[in-house]
Amino acid sequence: MSLARFVLRRVLQGLFVIWGVITVVFALRFVTPGSPVDAVAPLDASPELRARIAQELGLDQPIYVQYVDYLFGLLQGDMGYSYISGTPAAVRVFARLPATIELAVAATLVALVFSIPLGVISATRRHKPADYAATSFSLVGISTPNFWLGIMLILIVSVNLGLLPTSRRPIGLLPALELLVFQLEVTGVRTWIAHMILPALTLGTYFTALIVRLTRSGMLDELGKSYVRATRAKGLPETLVRYKHVLRNTLIPIVTILGLQLGTLIGGAVITEFVFSWPGLGTLVINAITSRDWTIIQGSLIVIGAGFVIVNTAVDVLYATINPQVIYD
Repeated sequence: MSLARFVLRRVLQGLFVIWGVITVVFALRFVTPGSPVDAVAPLDASPELRARIAQELGLDQPIYVQYVDYLFGLLQGDMGYSYISGTPAAVRVFARLPATIELAVAATLVALVFSIPLGVISATRRHKPADYAATSFSLVGISTPNFWLGIMLILIVSVNLGLLPTSRRPIGLLPALELLVFQLEVTGVRTWIAHMILPALTLGTYFTALIVRLTRSGMLDELGKSYVRATRAKGLPETLVRYKHVLRNTLIPIVTILGLQLGTLIGGAVITEFVFSWPGLGTLVINAITSRDWTIIQGSLIVIGAGFVIVNTAVDVLYATINPQVIYD
């Protein structure tokens, strides 16, 4: 099977999964206790508003008609109308998506920058102080709850030392880059970085610790194989042996975890976003659940599911690039 057919098959499977997510999310509205109008209308909605909502939702139609209408609406970018916020659900959901993606990518970069070098050093200096330090860090990182770490960083770095802001995101990455490129103004980028550091460290610590352990164990397995001895016997530099041959063969499990974790982060790092008042999907979902804003919940769940599918499809394609021995079929 060619790479193009492999990618096409993965894309079709991804679309099937997204359709399943949409179907489940649609069905949830009807299996929850009470009328679907109760799940959409505000708590203090008048009888006239409830009647209008029921008519606009087409609740007088059979369920399969409502389902088809919902699917066609999604194809046109219509996720429904939030009567609580007074805005279309798609507007609110996609307005929060950039903040979540920025945080997820920043946390992933933090993890990759620190974890892979630490894992390689730990494996190549086994039973030495560097190995003990790396394994101790990974154990502490995996064991530390995100909410506790976030609060401690705020108290120490922001409140006591006054080095970084405590919370929120006053400017996004793209507006900051526009200021830098078109007006040569670095204030936006500096503000964005200052507000990003603590949430990214909080979210990326567990991820870093996990990849350190995976990299270390994978490197130890590969370093004992015969091809490593052969490359060393040919006189290749040790750095080339470690990073080109050994590390490359340990990347498959790392990429797997990377895809799963990145999909989770795009799904909304709920606790971290809540601790830092981050305006992402996680805080939006919490607020929507609290206020019973069902259209926002539906739209957010569909976007989160689509994020998982996109990231995992990209990971599947990346397998073939990293390891040519992967059999596509």
